[in-house]
Amino acid sequence: MRSALTQAQAALREGEVPVGAVIVAPDGEVLAAAHNLRESHHDPTAHAEILALRAAGAKLGNWRLEGTTLYVTLEPCPMCAGAIAQARVARVVFGAQDPRLGAAGSRMHVFEELRREADVDVIGGVMEEESSALLRSFFSTRR
Repeated sequence: MRSALTQAQAALREGEVPVGAVIVAPDGEVLAAAHNLRESHHDPTAHAEILALRAAGAKLGNWRLEGTTLYVTLEPCPMCAGAIAQARVARVVFGAQDPRLGAAGSRMHVFEELRREADVDVIGGVMEEESSALLRSFFSTRR
């Protein structure tokens, strides 16, 4: 999760919403690390999780990321949760909850809805204060 926070800090420096994601193989190897790039890429799908999934798939030469763990500083949205399930990620560990768009238990629980098709374990609240502080810092200057 510390690596995901480092990615979120990079996003903050670039004027992006500070969300970072890291995908780790079952053996502990970091497969991908990414942060939000929606503003700089002019792409509504350039969420940290999506970019990390793409990079991990490219590294492995396979879209199936079975057995991997995705660490992300903010609870995944519905789009990201769907992509995570499609990629067959085994576990999602997230920091801050997202009461507005959270799809891992806060607003809805996509992974529970897809339990029969995609068995994704979810652990929330890991380094939540650090993750939330970055988000508060970003939005305090914009709202």
